[in-house]
Amino acid sequence: MKRKVRFITDSGCDLPEGMEIQYGIDVLNFEVMLDDVVYHEREDVTTKEFYALMNNSSSIPVTNQITVPRFEEKFRQCIAEGEKEVITILINSKGSNTYFNALKAKENLEQSGELGGLKLHIVDSRTYSLGYGYPLIESVKKIDAGQSVEQVLAYLDDWFSCAEVYLLPLSLRHMKKSGRITAAAAFLGELMGLRPIISLIDGVSVVLKKVRGEKAFLEEAAKIVEAAATPETPWLSLCADERDFYYRFAMKISKQLGKPPVMESYLGCVVGTNTGPKVVALIVKGKNRGAMKYE
Repeated sequence: MKRKVRFITDSGCDLPEGMEIQYGIDVLNFEVMLDDVVYHEREDVTTKEFYALMNNSSSIPVTNQITVPRFEEKFRQCIAEGEKEVITILINSKGSNTYFNALKAKENLEQSGELGGLKLHIVDSRTYSLGYGYPLIESVKKIDAGQSVEQVLAYLDDWFSCAEVYLLPLSLRHMKKSGRITAAAAFLGELMGLRPIISLIDGVSVVLKKVRGEKAFLEEAAKIVEAAATPETPWLSLCADERDFYYRFAMKISKQLGKPPVMESYLGCVVGTNTGPKVVALIVKGKNRGAMKYE
């Protein structure tokens, strides 16, 4: 049976493989360029394959925003297929113009008269990865359970106003090359064997602490996350290609929070272009910081 609301997102949401098909979600894949070759994320290359390419390259990959024409094409498809209402949930607008391109595409279709009676809601997630992948899946479930679009938008408002991402890089090499941390700071960190714990909230990254040694690294990360997370709320975990460390990390955080993650996935190419492959991440629901943007 056709769902009363159609959902669109971008590949930066890092949904586990096959989940977009299971829940009938349209995913627009980001283009990522590495060594002068352009790949469509999740289409031309898997995340694991892309990290292997990164590990063997001296270049820094670059992501291209999803363009206005691509959004126009997708929205026209929805119109042609008789959709009445569409919710489009996109990557944080501070890190990509993708959200603004979607707004421009909507405006163009309104001005040309093509949009007609289609209700098109475009949401700035204000976050990355499963920070909007998980609530997207929950939104689909809510619609299927009979909740209204207004109720779903209110749920998204609450989640995106609270979502907090924490990154634990095991190597500073890629961050130094990408400029995410200064070369001097990276060199000093490597020299002293320090690893940073980084928060990524509303598109702003902050180094919370620098720690020496894996045990202390995990202990400090667990303390920070426990203090940030709202009790009895779900948390999410991700890794790139550091599986062994990831299992120790996931076990430690699960013990600290008293429950396992509700969703796990690979950290995709979009975040990986800035962090590199030597990283794990988790996402929690923290304190409310105010309303989101949606049209």
